Amino acid sequence: MAQAYDFKAVQDKWLPIWDKLEPFKSGKSDDDRPKKYILDMFPYPSGDLHMGHAEAYALGDVIARYWIQKGFNVMHPIGWDAFGLPAENAAIKRAADPRAWTYENIDVQKASMRRYACSFDWDRVLHTCDPEYYKWNQWLFLKMFEKGLAYRKDSAVNWCPDCQTVLANEQVVAGLCERCDSAVTKKKLNQWYLKITDYADRLLDDMDQLEGAWPEKVLLMQRNWIGRSAGAQVEFAVDGMDQKITVYTTRPDTLYGATFMVVAADSELAAKLVAGQPVEAEFKKYLETVKAASDIDRLATDRAKTGVFLNRYVINPVNNEKIQIWASDYVLADYGTGAIMAVPAHDQRDLDFAKVMKLPVRVVIDTGQEDPNISGVATAGDGKVINSGSITGLGKDEAIARIIKEIEDKKIGKGTKNYRLRDWLISRQRFWGTPIPIVHCEKCGLVPVPQDQLPVELPDAKGLDLKPKGSSPLGAASDWVNVKCPKCNAPAKRDADTMDTFMDSSWYFLRYTSVNNHDVAFNQKAVETWLPVDQYVGGVTHAILHLLYSRFFTKVLHDLGMLSFTEPFTRLLNQGMVLKDGSAMSKSRGNLVKLSDELDTHGVDAIRVSLVFAGPPEDDIDWSDVSPTGSLKFLNRAWRISQDVTSKAGIDFKKGDLELRKITHKAISDIELAVESFRFNVVIARIMELVNATRKAIDSGCGANDAAVREAAEAIALSLSLVAPYTAEEMWECLGHKPAIAKAGWPVIDKSLLGADNVIAILQVNGKIKDRIEVSSNVSKEELEKLATENSEIKSALSGVTVKKVITVTPKLVNFVI
Repeated sequence: MAQAYDFKAVQDKWLPIWDKLEPFKSGKSDDDRPKKYILDMFPYPSGDLHMGHAEAYALGDVIARYWIQKGFNVMHPIGWDAFGLPAENAAIKRAADPRAWTYENIDVQKASMRRYACSFDWDRVLHTCDPEYYKWNQWLFLKMFEKGLAYRKDSAVNWCPDCQTVLANEQVVAGLCERCDSAVTKKKLNQWYLKITDYADRLLDDMDQLEGAWPEKVLLMQRNWIGRSAGAQVEFAVDGMDQKITVYTTRPDTLYGATFMVVAADSELAAKLVAGQPVEAEFKKYLETVKAASDIDRLATDRAKTGVFLNRYVINPVNNEKIQIWASDYVLADYGTGAIMAVPAHDQRDLDFAKVMKLPVRVVIDTGQEDPNISGVATAGDGKVINSGSITGLGKDEAIARIIKEIEDKKIGKGTKNYRLRDWLISRQRFWGTPIPIVHCEKCGLVPVPQDQLPVELPDAKGLDLKPKGSSPLGAASDWVNVKCPKCNAPAKRDADTMDTFMDSSWYFLRYTSVNNHDVAFNQKAVETWLPVDQYVGGVTHAILHLLYSRFFTKVLHDLGMLSFTEPFTRLLNQGMVLKDGSAMSKSRGNLVKLSDELDTHGVDAIRVSLVFAGPPEDDIDWSDVSPTGSLKFLNRAWRISQDVTSKAGIDFKKGDLELRKITHKAISDIELAVESFRFNVVIARIMELVNATRKAIDSGCGANDAAVREAAEAIALSLSLVAPYTAEEMWECLGHKPAIAKAGWPVIDKSLLGADNVIAILQVNGKIKDRIEVSSNVSKEELEKLATENSEIKSALSGVTVKKVITVTPKLVNFVI
């Protein structure tokens, strides 16, 4: 054909037709088709879509379109995570209301999403900055307040001096604010917290439900963040004071080796201990240097050890030895009890401190290694207990059990668990967020805003100084902040802080089911119909923050009787980053690639194909290594096949060329397996192979009029619709069919054309491919699992580990979860 493929004309042609047809509108709850809830992490509306968005939405689209073609009732909604600092900072810079900036950007991104042909249900759209949405943020907060899960307390919080607001621990990266890269300091404030620690055990234990369905890396990150450990709390009496200090240790078998105690220099305990002591002035001077350091810096193993002896002693309860109390920066006030028993022989940081301060080092575990007094290296391993009274000669586990029983019998301690996880700090001293629905009354205290008065809406920003000042701008909105107490009608004040924006995203997946229902946060029947989410797609950067909080909210709502399930996302797919020349794209580096420019130059489908074909979804993509020009050439070749087919639609495919039919059905089978195992690059590879085989059949084989050529051409179009919807729709029309191809139905595989022994089974461990084996398409589940277990690669991967469960999709897949 001399005619060239004009991607711009094709895009302009089909977009308005799809808008009219609404092919991605999800069915109602009483729709009897099987259901799939496919969800992409919603974007923040800061400017237009970028290359990272393009990759994420292309991947989510493959999954959603596939299940629609397979006959499922698919819900694939979209929204905007629209509160937050960027909008407020932009408003300050422009002397404008953040609402205008936010909604303008939403309109820009929405237009780009439509152009990008995302398969979203545009009847299910939400913006978290809409009062109709954040009303339910406030309602959920009050539910937690009633349950005792929302509370206020004074504490030293992470403070960004540039953003002039509080940061959660998770928002501090390497000691810097994740937003502006300013060094984070500590500041004492009275703030709102959510008791996520009450759910620590469940957040850990329920991860068993997610094994094999979430990336192992994400599960490990969450486990490490929660940081559960088993050990003991032990009470040390302060000599000369009516004061006991409780320490937590995972190694109570080393109690006899405790030769000094260290308390966090910035803790209330340290201030109490040093009060009136000759070293108080020295301590206060040291405290100022500690406050200037971030927690990350303080915990660094290579940081020089510093401290102040508080001129106080505690009594080691197991041997009655009097040991010194020191204040230092390497112990944190908000971890454990803010004090540690130092066992320098078996902990390197304690040993480093002991060497600097010339404190005693006593070995109590014989590990067979050189004495730390000589080597300068702490022996942290296991071994026989020595120099330890009644537990001398015991191994680690027996010694721990014995010493815990002894301290419990003496009522000087107890066995317990400890967690790295801290309660979630949600107060923010900024304007652009959900107002906290609490009134402060001098007589009544903290008073919830009545439900019939929700939402507490943000006031007009006009006239308010939004610049960071260390207190919320809402406090200056006198007409807004000054109210009557809902209980006693006395003059009172609204809480002037706003909520952390992670509150918005911790339940939005529920709201999509009832987005146009303003009477409830979510309709429980609709939620039970659609949830949990079948497939969640988004970046691994949210592995701790968003995903952990969403899991927490789900468990709280389950306990309130509103949900029947305890985990919100059944399967999780993380995509990698899109880089340029090996680095993250940014204006400052001069390597920014604008998505809009790429779409103008190469067309939507070529960009989508390039991103999907670049590699496994979890891998990073370097745009320098990608060829959208090559993708466009491939799409042109595919489109030409639809132009060349001369047989009529509806022809009996069974009368077509047998060899081409075998190739076609093998390709469809492989594409199915590739989609369901997230190997989307393989999908493109198989379509390319089918295009090549079909072109060969047309040019030098059975010819363009053969039924098998039409079958292959239709299979190409249907498969391509997952990735290149404009091209596929144009091909579908050329082949004599009406739109939309998205609802045409997936090709039915004729298993007789696959042969008895030409199916490739994927063998995985924790979702990672270890090998591929060829098996009969008729293989049984038991036979397939036996073959997988006997595979050498699997044997090696499973050596020395425990298999928790085996997920088998006969004859395509065996996944061992360890």
